[in-house]
Amino acid sequence: MEEDIKKAVEVLKNSGTILYPTDTIWGIGCDATSNKAVQKIIKIKSRAKELSFIILVEKESRITDYVDKVPEILWDLLKSFDTPTTVIYPRSKNLAKNIAAKDGSIAIRLVKDEFCQRLISQLNKPIVSTSANFSGESSPFMFRDISDELKRSVDYIVKMHRKKLSKVKASTIIKLKPNGEFEIVRQ
Repeated sequence: MEEDIKKAVEVLKNSGTILYPTDTIWGIGCDATSNKAVQKIIKIKSRAKELSFIILVEKESRITDYVDKVPEILWDLLKSFDTPTTVIYPRSKNLAKNIAAKDGSIAIRLVKDEFCQRLISQLNKPIVSTSANFSGESSPFMFRDISDELKRSVDYIVKMHRKKLSKVKASTIIKLKPNGEFEIVRQ
């Protein structure tokens, strides 16, 4: 694991892209603070530029680094979920300009997977997490389901968990509203 993390961090620090196992499904990632790196993922996925991305952080305290205002209800919400949950916050900050939605909102997931936590911690920045598929295709639950073309398009492929089947579907998504209320967008 250490060698994989070391190599992935080196690539990420140089505005590169990685293919990696997340706490949900295989994803394409990059440094979420690098406009150049995020642009590479947009190109790889043939994705519309106006779509936003999910970013991953390794601990609760990081959320306040990337969200303008965190409603108090969030901390209780995070404790109430035992499956991967992504929260959409009204206003982002300190991230690549091309990562947030048009309205300035940002989707953040607090990861519980050891590999992802250590990767993010060593990079010391959040990472993008978007499914390892081209736009419009289904998300891969196993490494072997990822197209060879997509594999060739990233700068580094993590070696861990290539034979592991993801038992988890894509994360639940909750949207926080500026007034402190929330709604479930995807279960």
